Amino acid sequence: MRFIFSMALLAFTFTGCNLHSDSKRSAKKDKPLIQYVNPFIGTGGHGHTYPGATMPFGMMQLSPDTRLNGWDGCSGYHYNDNYIYGFSHTHLSGTGVSDYGDILLMPTNEINFNNGSDGKAGYRAHFSHDNETAEPGYYKVLLDSTNIEVELTVSKRSGIHKYSYPSSDHQYVILDLEHRDELLDYKIQMLNDSTLTGFRHSKAWATNQRLFYHIRFSEPIKDITYLEGKTPISKNYKFLSKQAVIEFDNPTNEPVLIKIGISAVDAEGARKNLEAELANKSFEDIKTEAQNTWEIQLEKIVIESQNEDYKTNFYTSLYHTMIAPNLYQDVDGRYRGMDLEIHETKNFDYYTVFSLWDTYRAAHPLYTIIEQKRTNDFINTFLAKYDEGGIMPIWDLSANYTGCMIGYHAVPVIADAYLKGIKNFDAEKAFEAMKHSATRDKLGLASYKKYGFIPVEEESESVSKTLEYAYDDWTIAQMAKALVKNEDYKTYTERAQYYKNVYDPKTQFMRGRFRNTWFAPFDPYEVNFNYTEANSWQYSFYVPQDITGFTNLLGGKDKLEAQLDELFTAEAETSGRSQADITGLIGQYAHGNEPSHHMAYLYNFVNKPHKTQEKVHQILTELYTNSPDGISGNEDCGQMSAWYVFSSLGFYPVTPASNQYVIGAPLFDKATIHLENGNFFNIIAHNLSHTNKYIESLSLNGNPFKKSFITHEDIINGGTLEFQMTDTPSIWGTQKGQEPNTKIDDYLIVPVPFIAQGDVAFKGETEVVLDNADKNAAIYYRLGHKGGFKKYEQPFTIDKAISLTIYSENKGNKSATIETQFYKIDPNLSITLETEYANQYNAGGNDALIDGIFGTLDFRTGTWQGYWNNDVIATIDLGSLKNVTSVSINFLQDQRSWIFYPTEVECFGSTDGENYFRLGNKKTIDATVPIEESEIKTLDFKQPSKKFRFIKIIAKKLGELPEWHLGHSHNGRSWIFVDEITIK
Repeated sequence: MRFIFSMALLAFTFTGCNLHSDSKRSAKKDKPLIQYVNPFIGTGGHGHTYPGATMPFGMMQLSPDTRLNGWDGCSGYHYNDNYIYGFSHTHLSGTGVSDYGDILLMPTNEINFNNGSDGKAGYRAHFSHDNETAEPGYYKVLLDSTNIEVELTVSKRSGIHKYSYPSSDHQYVILDLEHRDELLDYKIQMLNDSTLTGFRHSKAWATNQRLFYHIRFSEPIKDITYLEGKTPISKNYKFLSKQAVIEFDNPTNEPVLIKIGISAVDAEGARKNLEAELANKSFEDIKTEAQNTWEIQLEKIVIESQNEDYKTNFYTSLYHTMIAPNLYQDVDGRYRGMDLEIHETKNFDYYTVFSLWDTYRAAHPLYTIIEQKRTNDFINTFLAKYDEGGIMPIWDLSANYTGCMIGYHAVPVIADAYLKGIKNFDAEKAFEAMKHSATRDKLGLASYKKYGFIPVEEESESVSKTLEYAYDDWTIAQMAKALVKNEDYKTYTERAQYYKNVYDPKTQFMRGRFRNTWFAPFDPYEVNFNYTEANSWQYSFYVPQDITGFTNLLGGKDKLEAQLDELFTAEAETSGRSQADITGLIGQYAHGNEPSHHMAYLYNFVNKPHKTQEKVHQILTELYTNSPDGISGNEDCGQMSAWYVFSSLGFYPVTPASNQYVIGAPLFDKATIHLENGNFFNIIAHNLSHTNKYIESLSLNGNPFKKSFITHEDIINGGTLEFQMTDTPSIWGTQKGQEPNTKIDDYLIVPVPFIAQGDVAFKGETEVVLDNADKNAAIYYRLGHKGGFKKYEQPFTIDKAISLTIYSENKGNKSATIETQFYKIDPNLSITLETEYANQYNAGGNDALIDGIFGTLDFRTGTWQGYWNNDVIATIDLGSLKNVTSVSINFLQDQRSWIFYPTEVECFGSTDGENYFRLGNKKTIDATVPIEESEIKTLDFKQPSKKFRFIKIIAKKLGELPEWHLGHSHNGRSWIFVDEITIK
């Protein structure tokens, strides 16, 4: 790949590298930093990045599209592909869900409206990576099929295509508005012989995305052919169509330049954006501006290293952290808000694409160091979205709430910034919005507020949500403390300890509480609906706000260290459902997904920093490489890269809003962070090598520094952090008091007690044992709704259907009170399952289909029994001959989650368990009909009263998913979800 730069850029580069007078202490660059960026990193494997041209945090992402669908086509490009469908103007970087790819342009040499995805000749073109170049702000490729050379560059809201055709004949460009996601509305309008305008409204992840465009061609339009229905029609005036082929009149065969502005507001906004940013500038002018801008951005951190791959990995990571969030505002200040109405502000820049479940962990903390002005803009954007849509964003995309991911992670972004002195926003309004996020009743919050945890049966991903809400609440408490709001500080400090309610002291893992028992059988390797894109291993260390309290629950620092050791040495396999996001495994540490990102740094908290240094060095050097498959999981809008940026510098924000950065191990000889306040912070590593990965000693501004963490103020005030490295672990950071610390001392709560033993649905009787994570807490219980509570002293027996209500007390503090209904199963009934259900969807075990407890519309709440790619064959023994008049059975359908109705269901009766007779008619279901929403179907089998002892149900699987289903391309197979069998 080659790199082309203007003289102006070169002059800037070599005169600008000495930005501060203390050149002996500052890192220097040896060439333009954009030459170290490899935009192809992450375009292979599951990185989901794109190589095209974009500006820092810009609105336009002008990039080739090589893949139309599938999980690894989320960005529109995958390095393994051989064909380019065209060049569209919006792309997502590293997401796990697909969208964008708006307004496709594709140069070609014939009129053809078929994109070629059906295998027939189409306008797509073959290409080779040998003839492909990608740099910050610039992309170039040769289309082998047509011998057309394409170059792309951009400004913030606009871009330029440059097409060099092999001859002056047959110069066409396809404009395809139907490309990729579902088209809702569209317009292609010819204004004159060099200008088109229109819009594309579409539905995908963002269910109502609106984008307008304004296009100008450098050569006059000779003719336009539109597609009307399935018929191409040639007209040279304005026309409405989904697709058009433009032919150029270019007898001298000049390179064809196509300038395009985009806007989410209207076509006039797109025109203004083009005029303001491109005007009469040449392709080279815009390219130079884009690359100069990128150079200035990358100069915020300058590193020195002899390892070229390390430098490439670093600057590509830094580049990736600066791609999103995306500007979503026109040059005149107008933007489309979360209410889909047009708003205007010139007080701040308005953004979209906030992947907050990922980016609150490291990307946004990185911005508090190198993007402080933008951080204010991000937070003002949150508050604007709060005004427009009623809530702050969780994962917003193009004025749409996607409903994706968990937590309310705009909250820690605000608290982290405010506590670091970034305050150019209305703090009172921000605090109001933060509390609003935490006090709604959706997404499990109603039960979280009531019980102090989310029960499995009430909300999916209950463990992960409880843990992440608790951290978010801690950041609200810290903000409340800073604003001297004492009652709020008390409330949210208590809520920050709710992690204690999902901690199982017996297994020492975070587990789901199912009907106030622990979800069982338990396997910490199992990926199931209790966790978000993870298993218990990967969420049981998520208590960044109170690592001291968590350590105490485990039994001390030695226990936490041993648990971490086991994490990193455990078998690198998961059980349960398939989860593509769990990648980059070192034992059960999964670097390819965000819940693991802080774990390597927890060794510092137990005074074993050398183990952090070992693990961080391993992750940096093994899981990030200078190759298309160089990121171990979805890049996730900058989070994977932010981890690398921080960790390679030598520290990481384990707990945003604590103002602490936990020290790991630097990867570079020297690095300098250039700060917006004019200061700079140097990191220098002496005697650094692949084997010398341990810290022998540390100094800060020339003074010995024995703590294994630094503060935000240490960085922002400027100075020098100096490492002496060695090849063996040292005593640095190992003494008590030198470790980082997060600890909740105020308003300590009493955890909610749980049922440690006893079957909620039982035959005969069940012995009940109660317990609490706090061994000093007394437990009180009541059976039924009459009488007072008794202090629990010893196990007791339940032999009838009744409710059990329990709570705990310690030193005058009382836990939440929780009631559990016990069900008595007819002791004469038993069930035999001839096919095996999935453990993660066991609904309570073998008797779940006859326990009298009915499932809800959300399969993730654990009340359905799930069978993957299996028929369901169940036989109920009534215990004796009984008159049977009807049998009913419930099935769930949630096609988005691969759960389909069975294709046919039959019911049989028998007196002896050998000879069976059909009951009622066989039920057949066309399970392939697409249905958007979840629904429950009850099938009834009725007949005149007859005596039977055995009832058999046979439900046939759908098996292979239909062609229209997303999972079909993954060779997907269906689930059957079945619940209560009722016999009358």
